[in-house]
Amino acid sequence: MFRKKQYTASGSLSKLAWRKLLRNKVALVSMIFILLLVIVAVLGYGITPDSTPYANQQYLELATKKPGFEVLMLKVRKNEPLATTNIFSEMLFGAKNNYQFLPVEKYYFKDDKIFIEEYTGAVPNDGEIKSFSLADVLYSLPPEPQKTITKGNAILFRDSDGNMISENAAVLKQKIEKENIITKKFLLGTDRFGRDVLSQVIIGTRVSLSVGFISVFISLVIGIILGAFAGYFRGWVDNAIMWFINVVWSIPTLLLVIAITFVLGKGFWQVFIAVGLTMWVEVARVVRGQFLSVREKEFVEAGVALGFTNTRIIFRHILPNVLAPVIVISAANFASAILMEAGLSFLGIGVQPPMPSWGTMIKEHYGYIILNSAYLAIVPGIAIMLTVLAFMLMGNGLRDALDVKIVNKG
Repeated sequence: MFRKKQYTASGSLSKLAWRKLLRNKVALVSMIFILLLVIVAVLGYGITPDSTPYANQQYLELATKKPGFEVLMLKVRKNEPLATTNIFSEMLFGAKNNYQFLPVEKYYFKDDKIFIEEYTGAVPNDGEIKSFSLADVLYSLPPEPQKTITKGNAILFRDSDGNMISENAAVLKQKIEKENIITKKFLLGTDRFGRDVLSQVIIGTRVSLSVGFISVFISLVIGIILGAFAGYFRGWVDNAIMWFINVVWSIPTLLLVIAITFVLGKGFWQVFIAVGLTMWVEVARVVRGQFLSVREKEFVEAGVALGFTNTRIIFRHILPNVLAPVIVISAANFASAILMEAGLSFLGIGVQPPMPSWGTMIKEHYGYIILNSAYLAIVPGIAIMLTVLAFMLMGNGLRDALDVKIVNKG
């Protein structure tokens, strides 16, 4: 009976660690925040106010508007084939907009046309007056000089598919007022190009988390393999690997990332690889130290005596016993990768426009800090700060929870 209880206690260390992690309120809040970021990144364009690719819908008339800004807009159907996409494709890559959005100060109907005064933001507004046929607002029409014919209260027109359509003018006006004249609100305002800042921040979340995940994955693959081989085989293998680690360790990380970026080129995937290739050194040192300690244990000697291959002993017997510090260091590396990507984007050698990135957003708008639109640089800066802080706090919580001595005391 005593043996059964002892086995149960020793087999539940992971559960004890998990309970201890959940009791750490700071780490728990950090985990929830990171989970929310992951959900936002996965949903992507499915929850952004601007669902066009890269959230790059520009309204130059609405540049640098304050958070909460509202404006009346007219949706005019583009005279081109309808672009359709499924929900998953739109969520991942965005969707082409089938409408042209025109900021409007005021509008009125006359005969078979709608007249608008474009919004300028000036006082008085003094915007350009434009007119559109009612059918052209609602339907895709062929590029012909005479698109519509009015007969009494009926409007006759031919759509882009060649079909002749007859609509009542009053019905078209009612439909336009109900569906095509909307009030658009920018919760976090607009940037200098009139793009929605909230949409840019949401898509920037996807970039930052992707850089962190892929970079950490690359660093773990390289670091675990080199560190495991150095700690297990020792001798000349350990000396050669440690010499290489020390050489890479002696080069400033940012300079090494910049050098790799120049070799691979600028872009989305190049940043992942460049950051990942500079973060493996610390992982390798930690794994090597753990392997040197565990290698002398009895279960390793038993595996050698039973004739197990070195690969099996390394990856199936020793590695699972040294993963705790690797998990902790991965959380810290995740935060470092996010900071590094933001720094590279700020320098102009990271993610390239029009793809939104928190670092790029700060680069484009840091000059507005001394003006009346400091939020354009502060919002992405706060996003970076909170994300890095969450990963660091979660890493501290994992360190405490996975510490054997602390777990046993808990």
